[in-house]
Amino acid sequence: MIDPVILRENPDLIRRSQEARGSRVESVDEAIEADAARRRAIGVYEELRAEQNVFSKKVAKAPKDEKKALIAEVQQLAGRVKEAQRASSEAEDAFTAVARTIENVIIEGIPSGGEDNFALLRTDGERPTFDFAPRDHLELGEKLDAIDMARGTKVSGARFYYLKGIGARLELALMTLGLDRALEAGFTPLITPTLVKPEIMAGTGFLGEHSDEVYKLEADDLYLTGTSEVALAGYHADEIVDLSNGPLRYAGWSTCYRREAGSHGKDTRGIIRVHQFNKLEMFVYTDPAEAEAEHDRLLAWQEGMLQSLGLSYRVIDTAAGDLGSSAARKFDVEAWVPTQDAYRELTSTSNCTTFQARRLDTRYRTESGKTAPVATLNGTLATTRWLVALLETHQRADGSVVIPEVLRPYVGGLEVAEPVA
Repeated sequence: MIDPVILRENPDLIRRSQEARGSRVESVDEAIEADAARRRAIGVYEELRAEQNVFSKKVAKAPKDEKKALIAEVQQLAGRVKEAQRASSEAEDAFTAVARTIENVIIEGIPSGGEDNFALLRTDGERPTFDFAPRDHLELGEKLDAIDMARGTKVSGARFYYLKGIGARLELALMTLGLDRALEAGFTPLITPTLVKPEIMAGTGFLGEHSDEVYKLEADDLYLTGTSEVALAGYHADEIVDLSNGPLRYAGWSTCYRREAGSHGKDTRGIIRVHQFNKLEMFVYTDPAEAEAEHDRLLAWQEGMLQSLGLSYRVIDTAAGDLGSSAARKFDVEAWVPTQDAYRELTSTSNCTTFQARRLDTRYRTESGKTAPVATLNGTLATTRWLVALLETHQRADGSVVIPEVLRPYVGGLEVAEPVA
């Protein structure tokens, strides 16, 4: 939900944002009209309520012989109040419906356009070079007996897999390293639900134009989450949080599910684009004035992880048209994948400003004592896809893979993953 004050006082800002995203600019005028109608309806209702209160006091003080006639007027007025209340509720619902079609207002300065119009912020680390023909992550995973796509497909269908032996251990090592880093940074760990109610899924902005990506259990009216961000955003829904000691930072560990609708024929080999994976997600509630600084901190923690793993990567400022509806700005961190001769996204971090908090009614108390929506941010600190870049970057000619030093304590000190004979 966008800020209605900005809608009334600076609609051009929202129009520019919608245009940069490639979204409907007309929604802004529709929302302005709906907001005006809502405020008029509320005014009528409040005026009649005040009149009703005054009249009720008059009836209470009236002589007994006059009360009968006055009570009839009270009943008539009560009917008008009830009708005004219904009209006010309908106007409120109408405004909410149209306002929810407007995506979060982007932070000015981010690039306009679509997926290919990002701004490159920096690159880090040398791309790996080999004096042999490098194997892709799936061939390596099969030689190491670490990835089993065939049996995953047999049991669950396309885009499912088993991680086995060193594959399973490496994923747990990545996730645990990420958790340790999060703990060092003051995050509270949470293992989150992976099924959520519709109002929580909608509140985070995941039931918009990409709702076909989400699995739904129709019989239970619950959704499977594609990221623990959803459950973490819902954790403090309808609450006033205490930010007096600084941001609330959570690290959510969960299995995630995505339908990958519209990705037919894309990344069908290996574990780049799959239906189920594990992820460690950072999620922050903070004072809106601190949100951009916190966004930079989340990005720095992500980069620290990739640097520790010896991966070459780049950071991009995602273009407006490639943002999700709730993000005002998003940084993607893309690692170099040697066999694809390309950078592929491993992680991202989004500043959702107050968009999600308004929809989920999560507030904090300002210095004045009044409540206001918090800002929310999210960013991935480890996930299954990271194995792709890790295996390909650190491979050797015989199909073995050198395990980054930072991960070795989590795999019993193992330095090299050897092919299985």
